Amino acid sequence: MNKRIQQLAEQCTDQYRDGHGGYIDHVDIEQFAEMIVRECIGIVENLSPGYADYRNQIEDAFRRDCVEKVKEHFGVE
Repeated sequence: MNKRIQQLAEQCTDQYRDGHGGYIDHVDIEQFAEMIVRECIGIVENLSPGYADYRNQIEDAFRRDCVEKVKEHFGVE
């Protein structure tokens, strides 16, 4: 598994006693999915084409539109 995905999974995992001397790991799937979506949004928001002309403005507007569509699609605020 990708190291970053593993880190995110660990952040939303709780351990519970199973009543027999062991533990059960519980991953909050909703939290895990939201964390992945937020991480992806952060990557897109921070992309910079580095153009020094009008293309930079077009790329920036497209990037903002993509972020809003992803948030809307996954219901992330």
